[in-house]
Amino acid sequence: MWDCPLWLTDDIGKESFYLCTVQKTTFGKILSRVDSPQELRELSKEDLPELCSDIRELITDVVSENGGHFSAGLGAVELAVGIHHTFNTPEDRLVWDVGHQSYPHKILTGRKERFYTLRKKGGISGFPNPAESAYDDFVTGHSSTSISAITGMAVAAKLQGKTNLHIAVIGDGGLTAGQAFEGLNHAAVCQANLLIIINDNNQFIDPNVGALQKLLQEMRQGKTPNIFTEMGFLYFGPVDGNNLDELLPALESAKNAPPLPRVIYCHTKKGKGYLPAETGDKVFWHSPGVFNKTTGKVELLPATSNPEKFQDVFGKTVLELARINEKIVAVTPAMPSGSSLVFMQAEMPHRVFDVGIAEQHAVTFSAGMAKEGFVVFCCIYSTFLQRGYDQLIHDVCLQKLPVIFCIDRAGLVGNDGATHQGAFDIAFLRAIPNLIVAAPLDEVELRHLLLTATSVNQPMAIRYPRGLGYHLDWQQPMQKIEIPSARWIQQGRDVAVISYGTIGMDVQQATKVLREEGIEISHLDLRFVKPLDEDKLHELFQQHARVLVVEEAAIKCGAGSAILEWAVRHKYNVQIELLGIPDVFIEHASSVVQKEFCNLHIEGIVQKMKEICR
Repeated sequence: MWDCPLWLTDDIGKESFYLCTVQKTTFGKILSRVDSPQELRELSKEDLPELCSDIRELITDVVSENGGHFSAGLGAVELAVGIHHTFNTPEDRLVWDVGHQSYPHKILTGRKERFYTLRKKGGISGFPNPAESAYDDFVTGHSSTSISAITGMAVAAKLQGKTNLHIAVIGDGGLTAGQAFEGLNHAAVCQANLLIIINDNNQFIDPNVGALQKLLQEMRQGKTPNIFTEMGFLYFGPVDGNNLDELLPALESAKNAPPLPRVIYCHTKKGKGYLPAETGDKVFWHSPGVFNKTTGKVELLPATSNPEKFQDVFGKTVLELARINEKIVAVTPAMPSGSSLVFMQAEMPHRVFDVGIAEQHAVTFSAGMAKEGFVVFCCIYSTFLQRGYDQLIHDVCLQKLPVIFCIDRAGLVGNDGATHQGAFDIAFLRAIPNLIVAAPLDEVELRHLLLTATSVNQPMAIRYPRGLGYHLDWQQPMQKIEIPSARWIQQGRDVAVISYGTIGMDVQQATKVLREEGIEISHLDLRFVKPLDEDKLHELFQQHARVLVVEEAAIKCGAGSAILEWAVRHKYNVQIELLGIPDVFIEHASSVVQKEFCNLHIEGIVQKMKEICR
């Protein structure tokens, strides 16, 4: 579909991304005339509905082939068209929250020709990125930041005597997070030129939870006072955000209002314009992967042909444990499907707590339940646990409360890109006292660690990757694991390799390659990054003068750093090399390509071992 002839290199000399020349040159009748918001503003209002249809067709074409977020963008097409038609972007600043609803915005702001490169290596990001376009004013891969961002921008503009408008488009899901409320609290009184557009599509990824959604519905029906007016905002709405005849006048009214904080409340339909997404499973169509755009079907391999995903092994194992221990509960910030807690949720809905997009609350809520004697599995993606770091330290570890953190999507996560990489958890976790940090080699060991965690009377974190496991027979009897307990995968005479987590499976393949070349490798699987198994480390360092630490996590402050610190403390004069995720943000590409970039693929590990052997 496209050629990619031009390669660029970054500051560490890797071929990190390329520019793609798209062969597709035909678009819908109206979209073919629009390459920027300036051209959009030249269209008549009568042309806009057809433009919206053209945009939906392009989104469907691309996402059906590339994968990516789907239904949220379809629902926001009229919003993107209306905003760019009404306001003077990019002089008027615009932040989309969460950024996965920004696909129509990208198409309208000079990127339709490259839209076919969406989420591909060297192509455009699935989220707003200021490095990609002057129309992308803020990175919003994580939710609920837009109100704070535009408030800061608007106040800064006011201090400089500027009169441009600052716009946030925030979904009802993003509105549930604490930072959104903090931003509203300040924005309402800052007397700056800003506009908050609430895009209520009545859906997180999973169904909405909490009282706010009920309040918004009652506001829309006129059954309750308007909270935004009560806070001091100029208010416009409610508006049907998929009806241009309603939306455009509301946008014009907000544009012509005094330059003060104002809110437009609109409701939209997720999946608008693509019938399977409008009427089908809302969770599935949020991010369906590759699908047949004509039938709306996904070609699935037979269930027996692949191992289970790590997420499903986790979800089914927690349910298995919960059946025999009535004190087990599970907590997730708006990710029951993504973390596979849906299995337990279906059988034990009263013991699974989806708290909305609220990582800080999820962590402290878990601490409160642990305080009362419950065994709490707090399930958070690695990238989102960053948002609950203070609570992790202050509310859990300082009090030594036995919360079990199940850290999903650890390591390289593929096409979601820099905002979602699980690169930093080891670095920020291993500095915290009272916290055990573990990573399983495979899904069988994940089961063992989950069982082990239920009997540990202190906080414990278990990190595991996105994607498929390795074994069809993963559902083996669980066994408790001694803490700490590294284990030898194999022992050899030349170089010692230390790993933890699933990257150890790639290390095993690399050692097989080297064995065929006569190089004998020792391989130690740490299992526990904190505490370290010092007995096994002494054994390894007494037998080897050259050591390689391999980890699918940030090299800076990672397990390799822990090994270096340990070796210095014990005065070992040993060559130690580190291989992991380098000190850069890893951009969107397939996880295979990302591993190659980091030299964490089998060939890269083999090459590093050979270098050490020289």
